Amino acid sequence: MTIPATTPASATDVHIARTERFAAHNYHPLPVVLSSGDGAWVTDIEGRRYLDCLAGYSALNFGHRNPRLLRRANEQLNHLTLTSRAFYNDQLGGFAEALAGLCHKDMVLPMNSGAEAVETAIKVSRKWGYEVKGIPADSARVITMRGNFHGRTTTIVSFSDDDTATGGFGPFAPGFVSVPYGDIDAIRQVITPNTVAVLFEPIQGEGGVVIPPPGFLSRLREVCTRNNILMVADEIQSGLARTGKTFACDHEDVVPDVYILGKTLGGGILPLSAVVADSDILGVVTPGTHGSTFGGNPLASAVGAEVVAMLQTGEYQARAHELGERLRAGLDGLIGSGLSEVRVRGLWAGVDIAPDLMTGREACAGLLARGVLAKDTHGSTVRFAPPLVASEADIDLLVDAVSEVMSDGSAVGGETAGGDGHGVCEQ
Repeated sequence: MTIPATTPASATDVHIARTERFAAHNYHPLPVVLSSGDGAWVTDIEGRRYLDCLAGYSALNFGHRNPRLLRRANEQLNHLTLTSRAFYNDQLGGFAEALAGLCHKDMVLPMNSGAEAVETAIKVSRKWGYEVKGIPADSARVITMRGNFHGRTTTIVSFSDDDTATGGFGPFAPGFVSVPYGDIDAIRQVITPNTVAVLFEPIQGEGGVVIPPPGFLSRLREVCTRNNILMVADEIQSGLARTGKTFACDHEDVVPDVYILGKTLGGGILPLSAVVADSDILGVVTPGTHGSTFGGNPLASAVGAEVVAMLQTGEYQARAHELGERLRAGLDGLIGSGLSEVRVRGLWAGVDIAPDLMTGREACAGLLARGVLAKDTHGSTVRFAPPLVASEADIDLLVDAVSEVMSDGSAVGGETAGGDGHGVCEQ
């Protein structure tokens, strides 16, 4: 009797199998196992290199293992990492002062994840409504935008229109009303005396880098001011140089009442988020009304202060603009040759693929096989957000890879990484 030969499992297969067996299936990763990173590039456990065009959903604007940020983190690691806010530490004050200055606001409320910061902003908006605006108790209303992505906590998914995010997680929190994104007239129509805030993304990242109509942010600022409503900008993905400005709101010279920040605030090293506003807003937060064990810890504060210092020079904002124009020129040339629409703001792009050609997931698989990492969304859209430390050659490589995938359609029919297919669990 002949025993069939078996092919030894690759290291990639082993790691994917272990993850699928022991980690909950709340993600549907591409079949690549990364083990190291440097600047705009990462390497998998098989030794293959990839241009990272997702950058941790903009958490890695300064690239992987940025030397300046690593030095600051290592310095702080040798002193103090965590105290809780039961005590003062010698890093939080400097970080809060620097970030408040960057935002031209009075105060900072530090948290950890982006979703935590959004939840915090909602709580602050409601308390401001009761204590400052003077609306009746338990009546606060927040206006949100359709197509939004602010996180996946039970409160946040209450105003999501993503069936995957909401299915099976009800009942949902009241107090929210959603309107079409970028529709100022729709916002005006749903304002009531009990409206306390408009929560919005200046650019909808998860939605596919959706840019609002010109003038929308300026008109929203006017509506909020006229009606004594907080303008609350979720700049977790769009802020901190990604769009070629410090904040996406800067493209219309608009200053919101509240900034929600995260992702790259932690330098791609650790979670750090913040709500930033003036004292008449954040002053409603008093001892015991809100908190976090890790929020404002000395390690995160040290890294965050260094991030702010790096942003103060303006070089990363300029770099995002320059590289973004190069990316725009390359991608625009592919419209009609596989791409049906291209949206670019700074070094952040969303491309819609002709639906009869391939899905966004298939396109990402084709890019993976060509050494480029990207992420699909909403079926036929792919997002690109390379680290701001990428080179011109890196941007050209990305455009060439997209062109190749669109022209030969080799992504259709499977997911490959260097020619090896790996089964993955659907999200």
